[in-house]
Amino acid sequence: MPIIHFHLADQTYSEQQQTSLMTRATALYSQVLNSPVERVRVYIQPYAPGHLMVGGRRVADGAADAPYFHFLVLEGRPLNERHALLAGFTDLLVECLGVERGRVRGGCWPIAAEDWAIGGTPASVARAAEVAARAAAAAPSS
Repeated sequence: MPIIHFHLADQTYSEQQQTSLMTRATALYSQVLNSPVERVRVYIQPYAPGHLMVGGRRVADGAADAPYFHFLVLEGRPLNERHALLAGFTDLLVECLGVERGRVRGGCWPIAAEDWAIGGTPASVARAAEVAARAAAAAPSS
C-alpha cells in the first residue's frame, strides 16, 4: 500500500529531477516500511503555474513553488516510521528539486486495513498476517 503523491508546479523541474525524486522516494518507502519495492507507487501531480498560488501570489506571476506531499500507510505503522517518511520525503524534495526546506509541506494519511483494497480484496484480508504482526509488535508487553 505504500503510495505517495507529490504536488508540484508544472514546467518547473526537469525530467531528470522528477525521475530522481520518484526513484529515491521508491527506495526510501521500501526501506523504511520494510516493504517489497513492487508494492510502492509514486505519483507526481503537476499543476499549471497559473493554477497554483503560494502566499497569495500565483506561481505563474513569480511566486516560488512550494511542494506538498501526502502518503498513505496502513493504520498501525509505528510513529518512528511515519516520522522517518515525513523527514525523508522532505529531504528528497530539497535534494532532488532544490526546493527551500521551509517551503515544503507534507502529511501522512493512515488508513484502516479494512478500508483499503488490494486487487479488490480488503487489505485486512490480503495482508492479514502482516497487519497482525505489526499490531503484536506495537502492543505493550506485560
